[in-house]
Amino acid sequence: MGLSTGRAVVLAVVVCALALTLAMPLRTYFSQRAELQQVLAERENLENDVRNLELEKSQLNEPARIAAAARTRLFWVMPGETPYTVQLPGDVAKSDREEEANKQSAGPWYRDLWESAVQPQPTDEPETPPLPALAPAPAPAAEGGPVG
Repeated sequence: MGLSTGRAVVLAVVVCALALTLAMPLRTYFSQRAELQQVLAERENLENDVRNLELEKSQLNEPARIAAAARTRLFWVMPGETPYTVQLPGDVAKSDREEEANKQSAGPWYRDLWESAVQPQPTDEPETPPLPALAPAPAPAAEGGPVG
C-alpha cells in the first residue's frame, strides 16, 4: 500500500477532523445517558416513598390505630381506666446546667478557656430590678425678687 508522505498527512488530517467532529456529540451522549440513569433511580426511590406513604395513610385511617396513637402520644385514657405514668430514675430530664456540664467542647482547649473568660457566669441570686431614677431637687428661689 505505498502511501506517500503527502497522502499520509491528508489521511491524518481527515482522521483528526472526524475524531474532533464526533468527540463532542459522543461526550454529550454519554453524559445524558448517565444523567438518565440517575433520574430513573431517583424516580424509583420516589415511587417507593409514595407507596410507603399511601400504605401508612391507609393504616392511619383505621379507628384502632387512631385510638392507639392518641393513647401513646396524647396520653388519653378510656372512660373507667386509671391513668398512671411510670418514672424510672434514669428517665428524669437533665437540667440546663447539667446539659452544659456534659456538653463536649467542639474546639481546642484555648477556645473553651477564652469563652469561659468572656461569657458571664450564671448566678443563683435573683436579678435585682434597677433603681428608679430620682428627679433633681428644685433650686431654691432667690429672696428679694429679680435683680435688675
